[in-house]
Amino acid sequence: MSWKQTITVFEALDSAHVSGETIKEIFAPYQEVTVSVQTVTGEEGSTDFVKIVIPGKNGKSTGGTAPTFGIIGRLGGIGARPSRIGMVSDADGAIAAIASALKLADMQTKGDVLAGDVIISTHICPNAPTQPHEPVDFMGSPVDILTMNRYEVIPEMEAILSIDTTKGNRIINHKGIAISPAVKEGYILRISEDLLRIMEMTTGQLPVTFPITMQDITPYGNDLFHINSILQPAVATDAPVVGVAITAQTAVPGCGTGASHESDIALAVKFAVEVAKEFTNGVTTFYDEAEYAHILSRYGSMKRLQTMGNVAGE
Repeated sequence: MSWKQTITVFEALDSAHVSGETIKEIFAPYQEVTVSVQTVTGEEGSTDFVKIVIPGKNGKSTGGTAPTFGIIGRLGGIGARPSRIGMVSDADGAIAAIASALKLADMQTKGDVLAGDVIISTHICPNAPTQPHEPVDFMGSPVDILTMNRYEVIPEMEAILSIDTTKGNRIINHKGIAISPAVKEGYILRISEDLLRIMEMTTGQLPVTFPITMQDITPYGNDLFHINSILQPAVATDAPVVGVAITAQTAVPGCGTGASHESDIALAVKFAVEVAKEFTNGVTTFYDEAEYAHILSRYGSMKRLQTMGNVAGE
């Protein structure tokens, strides 16, 4: 069950006064968990970047050898005050990531410790700007994507789930969650059979996936269309990244209020926790390493897609 953790975090973040220190207070009872907060100011305000480390019994943070797993709650902001009152749909990624951390922390107190470390990162901003986008408006952010990646994509993460509200489109016509193919160093790879299996198990339904394009895995700011920022962590790491989209049947603006659904966020939490269990235990993989090596031998590196490429006009 992940309902309790989801509701706890949902209620804590649904406030005009929430900050990174709010998250620290949530995890204060868990002595083994480390929470760090860093406030960063951009052109349109400030936000608190939060990093939560759940140590594993054989985790690398304590000299072990088990793989380190990463969960990123991707968003522009959890609120668009003062133009909109309340928590916006875009907050789902932060809620899911923090609730995943809370579930893992609670498991530890009951004797269920994962093999490897899990690192969770996101940012907390209750008064982020909005920005025009088709078919519906997006949330903006006080800081740019480069800054987000600098604080949220932690070098120790060996595989990453990037959880993001992905409702502002007409591509995914499903209410719940959906996953993307794995993205690694500029390549869009086949969807992991392991992740499809875990999704079937945690949702009790057939797995739902969503398409991505080459534009989606390039950095923001290059004048190309992106479905949203769900796969932006992939431009800042060599680790495989899979997007976990919290979705709707209709196109919902990221800056819309009253548009978050606790049940769907809880599904994302359950999925992330189960993937964390298996990945840190060496059971689940995000991609076929042998096939990836074969792709590289035939077609070479695609890391150019992790960069801004040629500047227009050159």
